[in-house]
Amino acid sequence: MSSASGELLLVLITVTLRRQPVGGLGLSIKGGAEHGVPVVISKIFKDQAADQTEMLFIGDAVLQVNGINVENATHEEVVHLLRNAGDDVTITVEYLREAPSFLKLPLGSPGPSSDHSSRASSPLFDSGLHLNGHCSHTAPSSPSSPIANEPKYEKRWLDTLSVPLSMARISRYKAGTEKLRSSALEVLALDGASTGVLQFSTAQDCADWLRSISTNISDLTLQHMKMANKCCSPCDQVVHMGWVNERLQGADNSQNFRPRFLALRGSSFYIFGAPPVSTLDWGRAERAYNLCEVLFKVHKFWLSDNYWLQANLYLGLQDFDCEDPRSYCFSVLANHGKSHIFSVELGSELAVWEKAFQRATFMEVQRTGSKTYLCSWQGETLCFTVDFALGFTCFDGKTKNVLWRFKFSQLKGSSDDGKTRVKLLFQTLDTKQIETKELEFQDLTAVLHCIHSFIAAKVASLDPVFMDSQNMARRYLCSS
Repeated sequence: MSSASGELLLVLITVTLRRQPVGGLGLSIKGGAEHGVPVVISKIFKDQAADQTEMLFIGDAVLQVNGINVENATHEEVVHLLRNAGDDVTITVEYLREAPSFLKLPLGSPGPSSDHSSRASSPLFDSGLHLNGHCSHTAPSSPSSPIANEPKYEKRWLDTLSVPLSMARISRYKAGTEKLRSSALEVLALDGASTGVLQFSTAQDCADWLRSISTNISDLTLQHMKMANKCCSPCDQVVHMGWVNERLQGADNSQNFRPRFLALRGSSFYIFGAPPVSTLDWGRAERAYNLCEVLFKVHKFWLSDNYWLQANLYLGLQDFDCEDPRSYCFSVLANHGKSHIFSVELGSELAVWEKAFQRATFMEVQRTGSKTYLCSWQGETLCFTVDFALGFTCFDGKTKNVLWRFKFSQLKGSSDDGKTRVKLLFQTLDTKQIETKELEFQDLTAVLHCIHSFIAAKVASLDPVFMDSQNMARRYLCSS
């Protein structure tokens, strides 16, 4: 469960006991609400029903029996309920951090009163449920008696596990491998604390917990962003951030993933090895790219058990391989052809990252207004500008004379050699003829990404539903 302070607390467990013909439930209890103490498991008998589950421990407080809450029940009420609950008894227990003092008293030490009725109702007395249908309101049998088959050890919870969820991450994969755990996950906190591998009884339970914990982490991250943005200027706001896994290609073509923390802030896309928790941390990013010069691409996400959906948002540029076993993948293509491939745990996370990149890029385009690059045209060194209001302009950097200018709507096509040269095809407004402008750039990829960002932002400003129509992950996840 998640606490209000953003921690994962693992203190409850529910098990089903099959009552055995010999040995019953295989446990004893002490305590009761009539004495102001909880009913707890006081003994677990070796190789009997409770012991075989390997999930119940001496000192666990009994909360429910077959769905009936017994937190405020008396000792005898719980005993009666357990004895008459049928062959299959489902109980929910809670680990108590401090073991009740009365639990440590020996069997048959009910207190100052020595009469049988007092002993039977005392919370200090064990009510054995290891005998099928018979109460054990008697002193313990001699060591030779089969009833006294008590363990020579006590199994105990080590402690209540508390994992801070602020900036925590979730992993469903085995460390150092690309093998997906079956119905299991691990939560790793920013401070190094970990839940260890949490194994669930069904895949649905695992999926439910994954979504629940991820939602809690996202809410805490949003709170952190809001606090950070109060100290930032309007042009330096954090739009989105969170954990992903980056694919790395080994020298032997092997693939492995490592955790990375991504952030969209102001004009930049950041890649961190660990979350930035201070102002100085923002200057320690492993990579930082201008948002106008990167391109977000959804690679694939899971639609059903047998089909992958390949979703390409990469318009006019070459595709590249993304052969990996992860369900939800996206890439970020940056300047000089540099690319990063990431995966997330949930399809909803993929949709959020897609929308966040669109929003952050469009905001940066409108905030910047224009981008200018040095280029070569007909043997001359010129300036090429992409302007949100004016479109494309080519001018002489020394004289500032405009050589040609076209609106975004006049761009009818383009082609490039994948290295430095690009041909832009414009249609003149008066003659409707196509004019070809061939330019050469030092970093062609950055320029093409910038053109894509400005055109998309321009269309989005004119068509309110454009962003939703381009959000591939969200559309297909909703339809599926």
